[in-house]
Amino acid sequence: MTKTMPEFMLTQHDIAEQLRQAGWQPGMIILVHSSFRQVGGWIPGGSEAVIGAMLDVLGAEGTLVMPTFTTDNSEPSFWQNPPIPQAWWQTVRDTTPAFDPATTPTRHMGVLAEHFRTWPGVIRSAHPQGSFAARGKQAETITANHDFAQQFGELSPLGRIYDLDGYVFLLGVGHGNNTSIHLAEERMNNPKRGPQGSAAMVDGGRRWVTFETVDYDDEGFVQIGEDYEAAFPEAVRISKLGRATVRLMRQRPLVDFAVNWLNTHRSQARL
Repeated sequence: MTKTMPEFMLTQHDIAEQLRQAGWQPGMIILVHSSFRQVGGWIPGGSEAVIGAMLDVLGAEGTLVMPTFTTDNSEPSFWQNPPIPQAWWQTVRDTTPAFDPATTPTRHMGVLAEHFRTWPGVIRSAHPQGSFAARGKQAETITANHDFAQQFGELSPLGRIYDLDGYVFLLGVGHGNNTSIHLAEERMNNPKRGPQGSAAMVDGGRRWVTFETVDYDDEGFVQIGEDYEAAFPEAVRISKLGRATVRLMRQRPLVDFAVNWLNTHRSQARL
């Protein structure tokens, strides 16, 4: 099959310049959600060049963060897409390898996040389902002591980014992928909670551990993002990286807005 010649080329230097135009500055803490293919064109070095450009712009004082989730390491009785036979559930619990920050691959996180988790100097949090990887000045602070029951809560990297007044960067994806809004679910009035389970290393051995966590649901995230941008048009800086639409925003005001939105819309819907 003959492949179509790319319409343009982006070097690592070009990407760094476009990131600066998008609002990136040295010393920032930035959580990136991405779809690499949306950038388009020809990038010598591919994902390596994109990550390299991000680190170049942030510099030694900055911190780059990406989600490195492993959602398949979860309670099998809750799986829906697709479900598995009930007869398999216990086998999954008994045989799933324990989460290892160094070796466990991401699931549905995209090529940038999967590449970034193996980058030299990257630290990955220890949550068996909702880990984050970080590199830079605040990486240890952001990833340390990620509580199992706080996948996206106060004792998670999202909570630490909020405390540090960090940023969110959406590269070729929309607010439906904006994980920081899950922190607002933790903070809304009476969030729905339920049991979960994962294979993890505990006291030096593999165990299937169970814990209670918020029943996270990204329904409404796209609308939250649209309403936030409409209410505060200067709060989200929208530009381009290659062919991809990108959005840069401070995480803290977005989360605060989302808490109020969820208390108004989702809480009423449950009445």
